[in-house]
Amino acid sequence: MHPYQDSTQDLDTRIDDLISRMTPLEKMRQLHYQSPAIPHLGVPAYNWWNECLHGVARNGKATVFPQAINLAATFDADFVKTVFRTIAMEARAKYARSVLAGQRGQYRGLTFWTPNINIFRDPRWGRGQETYGEDPFLMSRMGLAVVNGLQGDDPEKLLTAACAKHFAVHSGPEEQRHVFDAHPSRQDFRETYLPAFKALVEGGVETVMGAYNRVYGEPACGSEYLLETILRREWKFEGHVVSDCWALNDFHLHHKVTKTSTESAAMALKNGCDLNCGCVYEELPAAYQEGMISDADLDRSLRRLLRTRFRLGMFDETEDGLMEMAACTKVAGEENGQLALDAARRSVVLLKNQNNILPLPAGGANYFVCGTYSTSIDVLLGNYYGMNDRLTTILEGVTGQVEDDTNIEYHPAFLPDRPKPNKVNWGIGPARNRNAVIAVVGLDPFMEGEEGDAILSDYAGDRRSVDLSPTQKEFLLRVAEDGNSPLVIVVCGGSAVSLGELVDKADAIVWAGYPGQAGGRAVAEVLFGKTNPAGRLPFTVPAGNDQLPPYEDYSMEGRTYRFLKDKPEFPFGFGLGFSAFTYEDLVLDAKEVEAGHDLCCEVTVRNTSERDGDEVVQAYLSVDAASVRTPIYQLVDFQRVSVPAGTTKKVRLTVPADWMQITREDGARLFEAGSFTLHVGGASPGARSSELGAPDMLTSSFTLVALSDV
Repeated sequence: MHPYQDSTQDLDTRIDDLISRMTPLEKMRQLHYQSPAIPHLGVPAYNWWNECLHGVARNGKATVFPQAINLAATFDADFVKTVFRTIAMEARAKYARSVLAGQRGQYRGLTFWTPNINIFRDPRWGRGQETYGEDPFLMSRMGLAVVNGLQGDDPEKLLTAACAKHFAVHSGPEEQRHVFDAHPSRQDFRETYLPAFKALVEGGVETVMGAYNRVYGEPACGSEYLLETILRREWKFEGHVVSDCWALNDFHLHHKVTKTSTESAAMALKNGCDLNCGCVYEELPAAYQEGMISDADLDRSLRRLLRTRFRLGMFDETEDGLMEMAACTKVAGEENGQLALDAARRSVVLLKNQNNILPLPAGGANYFVCGTYSTSIDVLLGNYYGMNDRLTTILEGVTGQVEDDTNIEYHPAFLPDRPKPNKVNWGIGPARNRNAVIAVVGLDPFMEGEEGDAILSDYAGDRRSVDLSPTQKEFLLRVAEDGNSPLVIVVCGGSAVSLGELVDKADAIVWAGYPGQAGGRAVAEVLFGKTNPAGRLPFTVPAGNDQLPPYEDYSMEGRTYRFLKDKPEFPFGFGLGFSAFTYEDLVLDAKEVEAGHDLCCEVTVRNTSERDGDEVVQAYLSVDAASVRTPIYQLVDFQRVSVPAGTTKKVRLTVPADWMQITREDGARLFEAGSFTLHVGGASPGARSSELGAPDMLTSSFTLVALSDV
């Protein structure tokens, strides 16, 4: 037995021993995402490419949880960790069965290129649905929950390997992602685009994926500044870096920073890209022969990759162990399906409920359901999804909630993406004289998504407008103006959809997002009152396109709730429920805080209604005066709590020291002495939250003392 085959040896000894037995060519081939077997060393083939954005994806049967943006709407990091621990167990079981069957191809491994923690800076970005919203603190907390769920609690061994992507400054336009050079201000770079990546690296994420675009002139997947200066030296990252797929081709084809694929391979490897998703590393032998790369370069990257495989247990597998792993969970079973339903319930956001039209009566009623999305499975799935035989559409969910004496009529009535050619529309007549019209509108994955994926997008997966499409809006306005039936709008999609005048004309508005396999049931349970909703918007819904800066501009000025000065249509962090809450007695542990120390506070939440419910308690920080621009408000903590009817609950929140720092124009983060205001309530601060019915917010001031660079 060689040392690398001996599980009693320490990790570094095993890695070094295995590397010492490989030829340069064998080493190079291990840096491809399709790493071939090395039979004489007993190294099995391994394909590194795998996805689990909201469930094991692209690998057959799996539990399909709500899309990432929906999970962000739960505002419950502990719950999100539970979801991804379940995903990791399904992944382990599927991996073991694949290995036992001799199948080691793509999407069958344990290295998952999840989560996507790029800031959802502009709602027109098609891939925003893959993220955890527009706020760097929420993104950090949710991203860490994903990593901790996927990787497990053992500091030495990995359950699966998670990946923070796409590093960095990457959030559209999709059409330009192969040529774009992002030049955000150094302040925005450090204050908005990097915090989630830093948090995940400090939290032990195993992998970081580079972005397609350039950042300050360097291609992200070969950026010495990003991958070496920041990631390795500043943040002390010990895992491995993978390129986005075929991103290294862009070096010579589009970014024009190299002339040949050989030069691109050498540049990426020398600057810290360990694994190539693509084919450029097929040129490593030529780069080696020409002296562009050295044995030390190969060994450095290979050591990082082998570290991951050893920590995943891939060199210690036995048939008995794989059999046990294969039985660790029932893939797509009843228990996991129940968790998917719970996740969908927690993610639904109630945006309007005029005159308490919801919950709707389940018995003795007459409903009209319209819109093709009410029968669509695509709006359950979003993108990067698995397969499941328990998909429940919204129409099926509604039907399942009503009693036998309730009538339901369905008609498509309108197509979301294009005008209806037939001048006759039989959808108008049935909309009259109903207990409610339930109209399911918004977006689907054909209209927003990744470049080449959203096949109905004329903008490479992005949207040109945040407004509801004219066809959908025209029909709903006709229904609303007819006035015979209350109008309940269910909005699908992974990003903000501006409803315009429909906000005032609708009786109720529910955001459903892409709610996963049980989404139809979860939405219907909210409509009929079985579930008391408590989801909160993880993004701002702007009041139309005019409220957005140019899409290509990476400045944060005027973007997201943190820098938006105008009233939005719906604010970040907002959501209603069937319970009512008030906030009382906000008490800070101290009125003076020393730089570098956390501040804790306590607030009392009172449920003034007759129904048990969840409330999402949110804390925001604002700087009363600073030497540089600071966010108008910044989320610094949140907690989802259950409060029984007529009772109170004390909630303890923490303002982390790091989030009291300001960012200078040169990007330096530091503590600046001065006065801060803490805002605690059920939505982001501002007049619009109050207008829409959020509880009155409590505020308290404190002083940060001492001034020290960090």
